[in-house]
Amino acid sequence: MADIFDLFRQISKKEDTPKAPITHMIVGLGNPGEKYKMTRHNAGFLTIDHLAEQYGVRIDRAKFHALCGEGTVMGKGILFLKPQTLMNASGLAVQEAAAFYKIAPENILVISDDIAQDVGRMRLRRKGSAGGQKGLNDIIVCLGTDAFPRLRMGVGAKPHPDFNLADWVLSEFRPDERPRLYGAIAACKPGIEKLLSGDFDTAVQLCNSYHPEHE
Repeated sequence: MADIFDLFRQISKKEDTPKAPITHMIVGLGNPGEKYKMTRHNAGFLTIDHLAEQYGVRIDRAKFHALCGEGTVMGKGILFLKPQTLMNASGLAVQEAAAFYKIAPENILVISDDIAQDVGRMRLRRKGSAGGQKGLNDIIVCLGTDAFPRLRMGVGAKPHPDFNLADWVLSEFRPDERPRLYGAIAACKPGIEKLLSGDFDTAVQLCNSYHPEHE
């Protein structure tokens, strides 16, 4: 039987294991508050919550106008970040965290909703315009560049052209849409790991080719 002091030494050794320095950031966009939890605009929050759970990370530390947590993925030190400003002011949290850790824009992955894609589809891009997504746009303004990767999770288009856009993105996913959403959220993990390992082309192929019918 192990000596009690041996057990204490083993526990202490685990706690003393150095973490990888923070060099990358994964940002999930959304609106804080329980009433927004299952709305289309919160696809980024829902995705990063799932990823954090998969990697054993708790996003519960209040800093940088956000909730954040640290973990190691593919040997990289990752800051998981959920801005707690409203969606349209998401750039403040990203800018503050990036400046504090000196994280280059190309090492910041932003996950947001996308009305141009059906629920259950996703699109990973290395850089580009905000495409009308105001949270992404604010990050571009605050960082002074659009050269950061973004994963856009499909939330479906407005039911008709006259439907108010704000009302649409703040509406909840229907029960029949949720399995497709959850399927895409689960399917993005291998692509993100390829991105972190430096294989962006494979990351794009894994994410952008995913279709819920393949499940």
